[in-house]
Amino acid sequence: MLDELDEFCARALAEHGCASVSVAVAERDELVLTRAYGQASVADQQPATPETVYGLASITKAFTATALCLAADEDLLDLDTPIPGSFQWTAPTPRQLLQHRGGFPAFYNFYYDTGPLPIDINRYRTLVREPGTDFEYSNIGYHELGRLLEAVTGQNLGDYLRERITEPLGLTSFGYGPAYAGPAPVAQRYSADGRAYATCFSGHPAAGAGWATAGDIARFARTTSQLLKPATIAAMHDAVPINEHLGYGLGRIVSRGIGPVIRSHGGGMGGVAAMMIEIPERELSVAVLANSTNKAARDAIVDHLVGILAPGFSSDQLNPVTEQTRPMALAQGEWAGEISTAEGDIPLWIRILANGQVEIRLADGPPVTASAIASQRWDLRVSARMQIATADARLNSPSFGLELRAERDRLAGRAIAFKDGDRDGWLGAYLVHPCVLRSN
Repeated sequence: MLDELDEFCARALAEHGCASVSVAVAERDELVLTRAYGQASVADQQPATPETVYGLASITKAFTATALCLAADEDLLDLDTPIPGSFQWTAPTPRQLLQHRGGFPAFYNFYYDTGPLPIDINRYRTLVREPGTDFEYSNIGYHELGRLLEAVTGQNLGDYLRERITEPLGLTSFGYGPAYAGPAPVAQRYSADGRAYATCFSGHPAAGAGWATAGDIARFARTTSQLLKPATIAAMHDAVPINEHLGYGLGRIVSRGIGPVIRSHGGGMGGVAAMMIEIPERELSVAVLANSTNKAARDAIVDHLVGILAPGFSSDQLNPVTEQTRPMALAQGEWAGEISTAEGDIPLWIRILANGQVEIRLADGPPVTASAIASQRWDLRVSARMQIATADARLNSPSFGLELRAERDRLAGRAIAFKDGDRDGWLGAYLVHPCVLRSN
């Protein structure tokens, strides 16, 4: 198996243009495999080793969730008491936020310079649906959980994670913050086309600012239960369905109805492609950490390795797809309305054409035609290379998306400013704005 794994990983890195990957397997509480391939730093020709630390991106959510559960076990908070704050609906509870059912929208605000973040997360801290009613993966929700933890513990979240989770479990490589401050060598982050990233800052570190070796992530996946009460562990794995194959528990994705049970969490951002997997019936866990925005090498290695360790495994057990697409079926016609932003309303017109085409015009800009689709949640989904004219969007979100539902005499939903990948510049921000249109 090891010779085959060595050959497969080397081939996957070359095929997908990934600088390096680190792989680890734990059985029960012990590491039984650690391997690393490629270069942690291409410029310095620094080879990756099992001791190399990688960015975790959203695997950090599993640490934050464990910390919330630990605080709940110690009666510092109640997972079902609404968080402080005033919202359109009843404030979400920590349990709903842990399950991405708190009503907040998708969001990130990655930035690559020192000083205050130019995009304030609080401008987007608005519920888009009633808490508990639907799943939407949201960094804002985990940001709220980080704030709550700091309030009830009186500690910086990074300190709490180290003192109450990583040090008791012996995870000596763990770090928290925009840059790794520990003694271990660190994998340089690379764009999909191989350019080195600068330090990345965001307004939601509790959702993605962790660092560790693959070995420590594999061990974390297996040993979390040592810290929590049995009932809390059961609640962590009691996953509300996302789709027919997956549910999301308390910081864990749990597979259902296909192959062996898999508990997992992935992570992806500029220069990071990470995966943590636990296979409880085999008492095994797996970590695969890569330093590229492109997830293709990570995914290929995960499929290969977990397919060997857990026969019957399917990649559908990891991917939390929530939007099954279908043809857009709205009738031809014209619609006009506004996008609501922190800087004021922006006029928007769309014209639905034949054959699934939509013409879009923002404010006084030129019209752009693009192909539209639909899904079980939205009657119209479309994206185009257009710029929402806000200061936040102009920073690094040059693309435009619309997701709209037909509601009697109007189309309602959201307009999104985002950056489509990082083959041109760096990954930017993902900004959601309410939008309402009426028939002309």
